Amino acid sequence: MMKTISVLVMAAALALGGCSSAPPKKLPPAAQTRGGGYYLDDGPEANPPANLDSIPDAVPRAEPLHRFANRSYVALGKPYTPQTERRATSEEGLASWYGRRFHGKKTASGELYDMYAMTAAHPTLPIPSYARVTSLANGKSVVVRINDRGPFHSSRIIDLSYTAAHKLGYLGKGSARVRVESIDPDAYDTQGEALQGGIYLQVGAFSQQDNAQQLLGRLTRELEVDSSRTRIVLSGMLHRVQLGPYFNDDEARADRVRLRERLDLNAVMVKRD
Repeated sequence: MMKTISVLVMAAALALGGCSSAPPKKLPPAAQTRGGGYYLDDGPEANPPANLDSIPDAVPRAEPLHRFANRSYVALGKPYTPQTERRATSEEGLASWYGRRFHGKKTASGELYDMYAMTAAHPTLPIPSYARVTSLANGKSVVVRINDRGPFHSSRIIDLSYTAAHKLGYLGKGSARVRVESIDPDAYDTQGEALQGGIYLQVGAFSQQDNAQQLLGRLTRELEVDSSRTRIVLSGMLHRVQLGPYFNDDEARADRVRLRERLDLNAVMVKRD
């Protein structure tokens, strides 16, 4: 039997996007048709922190799936079946965001929502899991940790935290077209050897190994990266180009800056225990 999920306190806002706590109530007609930036009675704080741009992306790491948050559920009369294993996923659609109205409230994972953390709500991606979200308008990317359910709106695929939406540049607009790509921290290289623990930079992911090999060669030539610290990681159906391991976060961040400045490439930090 489907189990109805508990959805965040603003039931009147669920049709506009949707994220965790009290059972959904019937929405007034105005709320059902209202568009806009964020949930009813929600929004940014009057004096948000000044350093939002310096808040680092979420760093993917292997975590056990939540015992309850990945069960099938019904929200606003629609059934949802979350993934119960991590696999390569990519989708495009509208992203919305949620802010102060939900700050400090419980998410579907049981964790408290922090509007200044790099998190997101997704209807079916595993909890917890990680995803790269890229704005299709400006090319900016962020990495977020999925720890909540929503949005429950037919045209929206993900709800980002206030800070994640700020870093993608769509706070004022309220929504943006994005690409959402899952990130799997558990993977093996194409030689069949398990990766050692440590910090890695993931530079790209390709369905064809030849394309991954071309990028790997470019990194070796143009960044003068030691070939012993480059690899292609096969995870699901994707060949992921990774650098590392690094001794610490600072060393990995320095190479991530070099990748962006010299090759105009965005990299994701991945940690393995």
